[in-house]
Amino acid sequence: MSEITIPFHGGKLVVPESEAARAWLDKVLSEPIYPAKLNISFPPALGEYWAGEGGIFAGFMPDGIGGQYPLVASVDDFDPVEWGSYGQDEPDAKSDIDGRANTLALIESKHDHPAAQLAVGYQKDGHSDFFLPAQRQISLCRATISDKFEKAWYWTSTQYSASSAWLQGFDGGYQHGADKATKYRVRLVRRSNFKF
Repeated sequence: MSEITIPFHGGKLVVPESEAARAWLDKVLSEPIYPAKLNISFPPALGEYWAGEGGIFAGFMPDGIGGQYPLVASVDDFDPVEWGSYGQDEPDAKSDIDGRANTLALIESKHDHPAAQLAVGYQKDGHSDFFLPAQRQISLCRATISDKFEKAWYWTSTQYSASSAWLQGFDGGYQHGADKATKYRVRLVRRSNFKF
């Protein structure tokens, strides 16, 4: 009968070869090669609720630096509110691609911004990083999931001028600047942290 010698904590362990082989096979065959349940959440089809992500998958948005990220639209549609700060320039809320930066600038502004304030405290599926979408972000929503929105005008976080901000129409698909003191609907979005 042949034996195998295995170094073990400064000493050695001598085991019959057949028992070593059997122990190794039992160990290998008893453990699943893959975990029993993979906890991976791939994006669903456009317009479908993305479980664990807090809303509806709207598609992939260019990040402005050569990559892209999944954009998730909230399931809640807010009643019309003013954009706010009519006549006041908000120089840090002019990005057409970064609604998160625009929203943060509006919330931190010394002026009142009811549309952006809706993002404060909003939470779904444990996510509280929702924001008022920038001009291009809401344009993606119009292109991919317009059936999930009312046939109405929605605010963006992108300022057009001191007295107006960009709107997105979900009826005809147009965008234009509108008086900040006028009330329009709001739909928040968030960037998913999903990596692919």
